[in-house]
Amino acid sequence: MPIDPRTSITTPVTQLLGIDYPILLAPMDLVADGRLVVAVDAAGGFGILGGGYGEENWLVRELDVLDRSKARFGVGFITWSLAKQPRLLDLALERRPVAVMLSFGSPVPFIDRIKRTAAIVICQVQSAALAKEAAAAGADILVAQGTEAGGHGAARGLVTLVPEIVDALGGRKPVVAAGGIADGRGLAAALMLGAAGVLMGTRFYASQEAAGPQGAKERICEATGDDTLRSIVFDIFRRNVWPAPFTGRCLRNAHADRWFGLEIELMRHLDEESAKYAAARHAGDFDIAAVIAGEAVGLIHDIPSAHDVIERVVREASALLTRWSS
Repeated sequence: MPIDPRTSITTPVTQLLGIDYPILLAPMDLVADGRLVVAVDAAGGFGILGGGYGEENWLVRELDVLDRSKARFGVGFITWSLAKQPRLLDLALERRPVAVMLSFGSPVPFIDRIKRTAAIVICQVQSAALAKEAAAAGADILVAQGTEAGGHGAARGLVTLVPEIVDALGGRKPVVAAGGIADGRGLAAALMLGAAGVLMGTRFYASQEAAGPQGAKERICEATGDDTLRSIVFDIFRRNVWPAPFTGRCLRNAHADRWFGLEIELMRHLDEESAKYAAARHAGDFDIAAVIAGEAVGLIHDIPSAHDVIERVVREASALLTRWSS
């Protein structure tokens, strides 16, 4: 159900995706599951399932959840994973998603296949050059990801990246802002920068419906933006180091502080430390295992429903936009 028609914020993104509010759920790997996607859709936003690295059994199970719900939804993939497992894209497209989001690596090999199903193509980018390439390849919506974001990203700050990409595209494609946004101030600011909406991850991670562990959600609520760290340490632990310039942002913990700046030494102890890290993830020990979250943690202090997240963001942004327009 829409929150309140008086707080409607209409943009090219709401029109293109057929949603009430320009708020998109980031496709967080395994955290943005079917339940969270359905909740975001019911609240008037757009939920994107976290296909991530490509766990086929998980993907099929969560797509079944979405089929039963009749929700409008998207599916997000790390593009490098699709290159290794092209079947995953076919499995997603069989369910007729409204949109498919591609992040990292070239989207070119997949865009035509997606568009043949009439799905909208969303591409996440970290520079104006990448935005131009994705737009030229046929992307319908560009997500400008700032370095403030949790998980993997690059080095550009959101406040300059969004208007630069908006200007570079000359209004031909709508741009969505991602990274460090968790409240109505962030949505209002993104719209003023020229974006047509926002994509939020960390704020939805700390929601009741998110599939993340309760202990991780509580750590997000307790942290400040200063408690996050961008590095390759947790990727080394997982034996999955990304190519430059991509690093990952997560919450600092004792294990990350122990090894940050000592990555070469960590590689020498990799067998022992990887086993320790895997056991900690299984046990929910977040003094060792990473909580993947962005600088927005400093704005998050509770674990509400996804509906309440969207309601707060929309009401606050609408009030700010009305105040400044008058």
